[in-house]
Amino acid sequence: MNTRTLLVVFLFFAVAKQEVFSQLGFSHEVGIITGPIAFYSDFGQRFDFETNTGNVGFGIGLVHYINFSYSADCNCYSRDTYFNDHFKIRSEIDYHKTNFEHLGEWVDPDKTTITADQLRAMKGSSTVFDIGAQLEFFPMSIRDFAAGAYRIAPFGSFGVHWVSFDPEVYSELGPLNTEGTTPRKYFGSFQQEGDSTWSIVMSTGIRYKLSPLSDLMLDARWQYYFSNWVDGLNPQQEFNEQFLGDGNGVPVPENKANDWIFWLNIGYIYYLD
Repeated sequence: MNTRTLLVVFLFFAVAKQEVFSQLGFSHEVGIITGPIAFYSDFGQRFDFETNTGNVGFGIGLVHYINFSYSADCNCYSRDTYFNDHFKIRSEIDYHKTNFEHLGEWVDPDKTTITADQLRAMKGSSTVFDIGAQLEFFPMSIRDFAAGAYRIAPFGSFGVHWVSFDPEVYSELGPLNTEGTTPRKYFGSFQQEGDSTWSIVMSTGIRYKLSPLSDLMLDARWQYYFSNWVDGLNPQQEFNEQFLGDGNGVPVPENKANDWIFWLNIGYIYYLD
């Protein structure tokens, strides 16, 4: 699915949701978020600082909130319930891209083996679009924050996003899946075609009140994909056994989880009504 299609889907979703909730009188917020993304993939070394700081991309997103604490139809606060005063529904569309390379101990300059050279030459990237919704919880009163009783409001959220990804993997030494370019455990473990999956999203952050109608937001997100192909690389013993056809597949015990990201973003939120 291309960028234009996803944007149309998001706008339809946002407008339809706004129409439904507007009938109930709830107010709306819109905003933009952006920031660096640490992509935890099959490139590099597990729990390695250089890998975690080297395979970093950048993301941007459009967000929309349903604010239950305020009624747009009467410009007044809604009925005072715990849910209305502590929860918002957040929907968004996001885009991010990350370039990958193998970093860490096994590609240090003092490693001069053929495998080390092959790992150093292996590169990749992944372009990701996702769209979804989260339920956002504010432990402090949303009404009091909007009224200026305090300038900072912490929050946490949980939700589900649909993800469209387009990976690319290559070697500077030549075509992949050959003895000269690819370590044996990676044979048959590449995907170059785009695909889609679902993901779980959890985040924690704070809002800072800039004005009665605008907030600054800092958000730290953990997003776990239900696929291990988002980066285009998924080394598995069964894959290289099938590709090589000799029954001598290489175990890959370090491949313990699907791909996931940590996204630290800053955003600007504007209250529509």
